[in-house]
Amino acid sequence: MTPHPSDVTYEEVGATAGELPAGYHHLRRSRVIGAGEGCFDLAARRILNWDMHRRAGVGVDSSTPRAAVGSVVTMRLGLGPVGISAACRVIEVIDSVSNDSGTERGFAYGTLSGHPVIGEERFWVQRLPDDSVIAHVVAFSRPGRWFTRIGGPIGRVVQSRIAERYLDALMCA
Repeated sequence: MTPHPSDVTYEEVGATAGELPAGYHHLRRSRVIGAGEGCFDLAARRILNWDMHRRAGVGVDSSTPRAAVGSVVTMRLGLGPVGISAACRVIEVIDSVSNDSGTERGFAYGTLSGHPVIGEERFWVQRLPDDSVIAHVVAFSRPGRWFTRIGGPIGRVVQSRIAERYLDALMCA
């Protein structure tokens, strides 16, 4: 696992890379988004440059123009004064070389104090040996604020819909 940054709001840092921890809601979404090196490179850039978030309708204010370990990013959902902001710290950048399972690029971030939920989310794109490109979103979370505790299942529906919008934002065709 990744060393524990002192300011994230959970103990299981790096768990989105493997078995998701108990006591959290789990989300796993994957989709074939295209094929070939061009699609893979485009999707990886969209993930790492925060464009996936922006294309999904999420406002982004990041301490770095590209995801890097230690970067702090604040996302915002909503319009005008009606919205929710959520801050996260990048805990890992994924950039694997080609192997039997393909090549992967992306990142994972963990929630900071004040985020509506507590947990971690991982976004990556994978180019398989058959040249297909698959985008992945994996998360574990639980309510972190009074309104997400009250909202219960509504928060999980919102998280699921946003994950689908992320995948839509990565489509190459």
